[in-house]
Amino acid sequence: MFFFEKKNQKTFTPSPSPAIRHRRKGAYLNRQKFFGSFFQKRTFFLCLLSSCTLAPPYKQPSLPVPATYPGASLAEPAKSLAWQQFFTDPALKRLLAIALRENRDVRTAAFDVAQAKAQFRVQRAALFPSLNVTGVGEYEGLSQSGLVGGTSASSTATPTGASGGTFRYYTLSAGTTSYELDLFGQQRSLTRQAFEKYLAQGENQRAVALTVIGDVATAYITWLADQELLRVTQDTLRTQDDSVRLTQAEFDHGEATLLSLRQAQTAALSARANLAQYRRAVVQDANEIALLIGAPVPADLPPRAPFGAQTLMADLPAGLPADLLTRRPDIRKAEHTLRADNADIGAARAAFFPQIQLTGSGGLSSLQFDKLFTPGALTWSFAPQITVPIFTFGQTQGNLDAAKAQRGIDVAAYEKAVQTAFHDVANALAARATYVDQVQAQSRDVDAAADYDRLAKMRFKAGIDNFLTALDAERTLYAAQQTLVQAREAQLQNLVSLYQSLGGGW
Repeated sequence: MFFFEKKNQKTFTPSPSPAIRHRRKGAYLNRQKFFGSFFQKRTFFLCLLSSCTLAPPYKQPSLPVPATYPGASLAEPAKSLAWQQFFTDPALKRLLAIALRENRDVRTAAFDVAQAKAQFRVQRAALFPSLNVTGVGEYEGLSQSGLVGGTSASSTATPTGASGGTFRYYTLSAGTTSYELDLFGQQRSLTRQAFEKYLAQGENQRAVALTVIGDVATAYITWLADQELLRVTQDTLRTQDDSVRLTQAEFDHGEATLLSLRQAQTAALSARANLAQYRRAVVQDANEIALLIGAPVPADLPPRAPFGAQTLMADLPAGLPADLLTRRPDIRKAEHTLRADNADIGAARAAFFPQIQLTGSGGLSSLQFDKLFTPGALTWSFAPQITVPIFTFGQTQGNLDAAKAQRGIDVAAYEKAVQTAFHDVANALAARATYVDQVQAQSRDVDAAADYDRLAKMRFKAGIDNFLTALDAERTLYAAQQTLVQAREAQLQNLVSLYQSLGGGW
């Protein structure tokens, strides 16, 4: 009663004069105007801070290569050419389609992209406050000595919320924990870094797919070349077996020497050894293709034309070295890595400034469950926290220096990727022109060797030349045919290398 009596006591306070009230009102309005303008300016300043980061502006490194490829006075503009358009052989196109679907390296690269995307989403969530809803029911058994009045079981001896020696407490709350105000862009920088890493993984997936395409095409060309070498060897072996039988018959009748017989047998046995070698190579080539495509080689592949007679690939203009920046996946990956480094520097710089974290919740609490959802059970809490770095003993500066050093490393890697791409394209372009001349010259050599073989056999049958000349003609023709197949194989593989070095199907 003393509290209420004191609260109800009346004290006499004289009313202020009109002049005093006018001055108070003016001062109040001035304070409102000042603080209103003050907070408006501060709010605008904080909004500006919240929309910026401390990351340095990205500047693409200059190209450490010439503007044109060696020997190219006027480069033909590069055109978009997907692998389905570049590779024209139906069997090869089917193998490539299977490889891009079944190859395990391609699948792994796809999962790497999915993982990087998920990590980006995790990091991006730090930009927004999380909301958690928590419900708690707490029950506690009280000892008899802990109750007021000892062992008394009366209502005055039991605290509120306790019944029969049991304490009950119910809460239902919703709120956020440790949400950081991103005033200096640290979280945005980290989010940008995660996003650039995600894009880099996407370019890595393209690089893996391009590598698989090149490997399958190269293995397919080797497979065709070994099949052609096997065919040439079979034809040569049949001819040499006929020569051995003919020489054996002549030796039995005393018309040929033992030296001629041994020379014929040596040539046939050498061809037979090559036959076993190429049979083994054909099987191993098929196994290599099966490994690359990630599935057995289909038995119903479209029929293939003789090696050298079919068109496996379309023409491919090289363009300029600057085009590689937008086509080569390894260069694009290196560029995204540089952008991620810039964001990492921004996050390291933001660590020098204060961090403000907000923790708040609102909900209901009651000692009785039936009164939990009543207006009197409302409760709330708000706990802002600011952390100002003062003495970190060089840790913050060390993190910033490490981020800058990493960017320097990645700049060098970017420039090395550009130089490597230029080197690959220049070599492939130089080889493309020379392989055309080499194949043409080797084709004429095969024609001349075939004519030499025909004339030598005619002269041997006519008794003008000995058997050694005819045998040398057979060996010369066989060697020329092998060399032609190998030259055509190298020419086609060079076109695949050019396709890869230019960035593939962009």
